[in-house]
Amino acid sequence: MEQNLSMIRVSGGVVAAAMVVVVVVYAWRFFNWVWLNPKKKERCLRDQGLKGNSYKLLYGDVKEIVKMMTEAYRKPINLTDDIIPRVLSFAHKSISIHGKNCFTWAGPIPILHITDPTMIRQETTANLLVWTMILLGQYQNWQEQARDEVLKVFGKRKPDINGLSQLKIINMIFLEVLRLYPPIVTLLRMVHKETILGNLILPAKTIIQLHTMLSHYDHEIWGDDAKEFNPERFSQGLLKATKGQTSYIPFGGGPRICIGQNFAMLEAKMALRNDDLLGILLDSNYKEIEQHGNTKFGLSIDDVIEECKLFYFAGQETTANLLVWTMILLGQHQNWQEQARDEVLKVFGKRKPDIDGLSQLKIINMIFLEVLRLYPPVVALSRMIHKETKLGNLILPAKTIIQMHTMLSHYDHEIWGDDVKEFNPERFSQGLVKATKGQTSYIPFGGGPRICIGQNFAMLEAKMALAMILLHFSFELSSSYSHAPRTIVTLQPQFGAHLILCKI
Repeated sequence: MEQNLSMIRVSGGVVAAAMVVVVVVYAWRFFNWVWLNPKKKERCLRDQGLKGNSYKLLYGDVKEIVKMMTEAYRKPINLTDDIIPRVLSFAHKSISIHGKNCFTWAGPIPILHITDPTMIRQETTANLLVWTMILLGQYQNWQEQARDEVLKVFGKRKPDINGLSQLKIINMIFLEVLRLYPPIVTLLRMVHKETILGNLILPAKTIIQLHTMLSHYDHEIWGDDAKEFNPERFSQGLLKATKGQTSYIPFGGGPRICIGQNFAMLEAKMALRNDDLLGILLDSNYKEIEQHGNTKFGLSIDDVIEECKLFYFAGQETTANLLVWTMILLGQHQNWQEQARDEVLKVFGKRKPDIDGLSQLKIINMIFLEVLRLYPPVVALSRMIHKETKLGNLILPAKTIIQMHTMLSHYDHEIWGDDVKEFNPERFSQGLVKATKGQTSYIPFGGGPRICIGQNFAMLEAKMALAMILLHFSFELSSSYSHAPRTIVTLQPQFGAHLILCKI
């Protein structure tokens, strides 16, 4: 009996000890997560010359962010006031104190704020190439076709811009990669008033959720091989491939696009050469798979998928959002409204605007570029890195959020000049490259492969709408208009856009 009691005591002691060990282990992990690891990352960032806020236990800067945002949105501002302290109150304060590249905290996770054009360009170009490398490693026939086309166009000479535009097969491959792995897989939009969507009538305060991945896998549109890698489907053009339907939206629609689309695709093509590191990786990856007879021995999608998941935006409004800010600004600046109207009358007269004539609207194009600079749909772009990453001269620890500030780049005095806060479409009169001095500082919808291939259609759509408005109406801001730019996913007027329209 005593022996049994002794064994029970021993067993109970073992269980108690085990429970203590488990509690200690989890307590240590929690302490490491909320304090030791964040402080280690803070030292790492400071040792590389970055400045930023000191980490606060568990909450980081979240409380201050919420407080400053609530205060900023409490009341409207004057039309001539700087909108950045209202739209980006916390980020603006942090960057003003610590410099263009600095860090803050989202709980125990560091946020690296970037406004340096060189870093922005480096960050926005790589991921399309990663997915292309993986897929071409699995489809040797397309890899060989791409290589043959490059050799046919360039031979042994170095690729140039003119030659890159001829690479049709590689362009088809990129389109197919973006169909299979769209950077944004879900688009969200809040409707703020009763809205008609197709045959549906949606009540106010309804969130519309659009899954781009499901659109890209629609069997009725893409056929039975919807989930297969087949660039040939784009050989006759995007319109024919989608059967004329809006089913190819890897980066959203309307004006939710990047002006640098063509440059980004050319840059990606330049990287997809077979005599550089990417070509070597493609070959070695295929040989590794072939040698072992199993894709598990090659590059795994799981190894890179988190790198490719960028926290990108989806707009609340599409073309309408661009037009709202355009009309607000043209309502303020009647001289530019008159110039735009005169251009429309000169090109179209009294006839209905058509596609051919829209390409001649140079002044309106300048106006749109300036509107997108001052009121970009997305004021900041974020991504989480899941392993130690080199960015410029920095080595960033895993689990760091990189935040590229679109609006702050668009309001950089060093790039845009002393009139950076003023509405001046004339700055784009000699093109985007001249206006930006060749730097990656104009990113209203991201850059690199994070673009919408429908950018030309979106701009034509916006031009058509504005041309029709200018032909039939003059407009100005109402005295009841309250200037209050606010970001809820996208930048929008908090209290609406009150305009007075007069029929011409």
